[in-house]
Amino acid sequence: MASLAMNHILERIALFQFTPTHCLQARAMLGWSVDQLSREAEVSAEDIQRFENQQPVLDVTRLALAYRFESQGLAFFPGFAPGRGMNVRGSTPNPVGRADYAMVE
Repeated sequence: MASLAMNHILERIALFQFTPTHCLQARAMLGWSVDQLSREAEVSAEDIQRFENQQPVLDVTRLALAYRFESQGLAFFPGFAPGRGMNVRGSTPNPVGRADYAMVE
């Protein structure tokens, strides 16, 4: 039961932190069109356009978008552009080529 409550809290946080501006910025960072995001997140292109135009969409739609971007290593905080987290997918495309690779455990 506690995990269900925790999931609900985490969803509320994700909904608060992920804004229409974040969606536009994240698509630009990844070079994704609305159609590509639609395929990736399994959300209709019309819903994405509605959300980015600051029109109401279902919470499940917003979560699907936020979670798809987060799976690409993006993090969202109110008032800031999306950023890449440390040690997440995409932050180091080829770790073997790094000068400090021997230090990675």
